[in-house]
Amino acid sequence: MVSLPTRARSSAALVLAGVLWGTGGLAGSLLARGAGLHPLAVADYRLLVGGAVAIAFSKGFPRTAEAAKRILAVGGLFALFQASYFAAVALSSVSVATMTTIGATPVIVTLVSVRKLRRWTLVSVAGTLAGLVLLQWSPGEAFSFGGLGFALLAAAGFATLTLVTAKPVEGLDPLSTTAFGCLTGGLLLLPVASWSGMAIPLHVDVLALVCYLGAVPTALAYAAYLRGLADAHPVLGSLSAVLEPLTAAVLSAALLGERLSVTAWCGAAVLVAALAVGYWRPEPR
Repeated sequence: MVSLPTRARSSAALVLAGVLWGTGGLAGSLLARGAGLHPLAVADYRLLVGGAVAIAFSKGFPRTAEAAKRILAVGGLFALFQASYFAAVALSSVSVATMTTIGATPVIVTLVSVRKLRRWTLVSVAGTLAGLVLLQWSPGEAFSFGGLGFALLAAAGFATLTLVTAKPVEGLDPLSTTAFGCLTGGLLLLPVASWSGMAIPLHVDVLALVCYLGAVPTALAYAAYLRGLADAHPVLGSLSAVLEPLTAAVLSAALLGERLSVTAWCGAAVLVAALAVGYWRPEPR
């Protein structure tokens, strides 16, 4: 059993990760607009800069075969998740792609990792899906099977990342996993991102956005997420990811003047309630 103080720390780390990811959506959107970058190029800058920042604070590359395998797996999953997600965005929309990816992830993790579904887990997952639908409901948008397929592939990639990193490797801490995993993923995405164009204007605001995107919602957020997973059930970890679209929606309303409908605010309330159930009644490890 995990002690209450340890559970509280892991829960706080997961919440921090979800909130910071939400700021990344806004930063990435501003970077794409200000620098004229393709979403794949934004994703690659995010991984490469995030990896470089995290490496600066890590203890160095772990010298074991098991650690190298884990980092390669994490890097591949980072690249798969980012590429699939932005393909889904291109074929559908940001809201639909995000809702499908983040909403499907806890369902996949639950089905794979939980042998016996508890009532509170079902309530939390169902509430999460309902909240996401209400928060990002966009009537009238054209349906895309390709967009749906890539969004589900992105969800499968993130779910696999959650399940793989929930099992610690000796000598490999969350910061090192984030650092070398992001860098590996960025290098794997580099050929495709370079084809889309990665040149950016050397302006202070653009460079500041690149640094923020890599340092805060990538290096810090993923390190916090992997730290939280060390003492939490993977289902709880995947549920915390729904704070990303919630945070992004609130920030867009506050900073960009995008008004949230009554339905969206109801969805936000349902999301918070569903998360509270997950943290209050977590699955046993």
